[in-house]
Amino acid sequence: MTHSVRSHTTGPRARQAVVAVVPPAQRWLGWVLALPLIAALLMAGQAQAQRAAPESFADLAERILPAVVNISTSQRPNAGGEHPAVPMPEFPPGSPFEEFFRDFFERQQRDPGAPSRQATSLGSGFVIDATGYIVTNNHVIEGADEITVIFQDEEQTELTAELIGTDPATDLALLKVETNAKLTTLGWGNSDTIRVGDWVVAIGNPFGLGGTVTAGIISARSRDINAGSYDDFLQTDAAINRGNSGGPLVNLKGEVIGINTAIFSQTGGSVGIGFAIPSAMAKNVIAQLRETGKVRRGWLGVQIQPVTPEIADSMQLPDTKGALVAMVTAGGPAEKGGIKPGDVILQFDGRAVTSSRSLPRMVAETAVDKVVNVEVFRRGKRQDLKIALGELQPEVVQAALPGGPSQPAPEQGPEVIAEVGVSLAAITPDVRQQFELSDQVKGVAVTKVEPNTPAAQRGLQPGDVIVEVSQQEVSSPADVRERVAKAKENGQKALLMLVERQGELLFVALSLEG
Repeated sequence: MTHSVRSHTTGPRARQAVVAVVPPAQRWLGWVLALPLIAALLMAGQAQAQRAAPESFADLAERILPAVVNISTSQRPNAGGEHPAVPMPEFPPGSPFEEFFRDFFERQQRDPGAPSRQATSLGSGFVIDATGYIVTNNHVIEGADEITVIFQDEEQTELTAELIGTDPATDLALLKVETNAKLTTLGWGNSDTIRVGDWVVAIGNPFGLGGTVTAGIISARSRDINAGSYDDFLQTDAAINRGNSGGPLVNLKGEVIGINTAIFSQTGGSVGIGFAIPSAMAKNVIAQLRETGKVRRGWLGVQIQPVTPEIADSMQLPDTKGALVAMVTAGGPAEKGGIKPGDVILQFDGRAVTSSRSLPRMVAETAVDKVVNVEVFRRGKRQDLKIALGELQPEVVQAALPGGPSQPAPEQGPEVIAEVGVSLAAITPDVRQQFELSDQVKGVAVTKVEPNTPAAQRGLQPGDVIVEVSQQEVSSPADVRERVAKAKENGQKALLMLVERQGELLFVALSLEG
């Protein structure tokens, strides 16, 4: 007989009642029927664990190792008989090798008659095309007179490589070897889809040891390590050491999602923080090097800065996304397309500008002369503009501020704006001389900054020139005071100022609270 209990009672008595109405034989039958389900769940969990943590990388390594090469370069002494200094290898403190090499290098420096030697370096690379194209880092082959590629075959085949092109801005280089051998190649993966925590494998030539495989995960994305204007590195804890530069970072499909480039280390060895150029960036650069031997980048012609929370509040922006335009190059694509200082670029060519760091990469990756849609935020409204991009030139210099010599302002003493903690003065000949301001500078000069005030906290300093307040030009301390009073009257939490400092323009948001 089967009994059911619908009591909502809790506690020992309730549990005893439930157990009492289920016969022992039926309880065992329930467990037996549940066994297949339990087994299936355990197998699914095991399969998931196997997918997340491979039992072995051997098959993957065996497949991609033949495509990875060692790169050796040499630099001959110059005509004067001198040669670049070769740095002493680094060894653990107290190592006998450290003492031996130190003595050797010191003898070399003391003996001017010692025979000149070629400076050599070792790095890594990988084949991307069966016709012999090889990708590596620019710093691996920079300054080399001869480049030798060593393959991971039984004969350790060595071939002299031709340099097709380099791109120092992204630290990439493309080589070419001539051979009748059938080369193993690697294909590009999509670094944009790789996630933090995904497994990756690094292969290279650490310390000249030859093909070495290490595994780890993606530790972070979009790392800026101050290596250049286009920093967007993948970070990994797969061991990367000296000599790994130029080698591939691959996903579990064997696709290249990064090029190993740099490490963070105080000893020269791996501490689990390595950086790789993402394939999304490298693929375009390498394609251009292969086609023309050089890289052409789009140019917008603006100077930008981040949108801070204070700036966002003062401009009534919903968040800090976008890039704030501080200066527009005269005659550049942005000026021709209608972009103005104070605009916040929110979208570029259909892609959201998440930060000021992302915009230069977007522009650089866009084809020269392409007409792109640019969405800007200006004075509380969104506007769509069309910009025909120019070509970025290495020698591009920001144009001087427009306008001729300013007219002398009436003499008046500094005026204190206590709300933000600055003393201001009109720009007179004496003020220009005191702060070494050019004749083209217009605005209001900062003569003093009080400590522990909003101005001090945001880094204003004597000699700065306030050009605009609340995106309106100012020419006297009275103009600034009027803008401050109006902002407070409107209930604004911060005041936006455009400041010129030594020829550079930047926006500063000063708090009005407190």
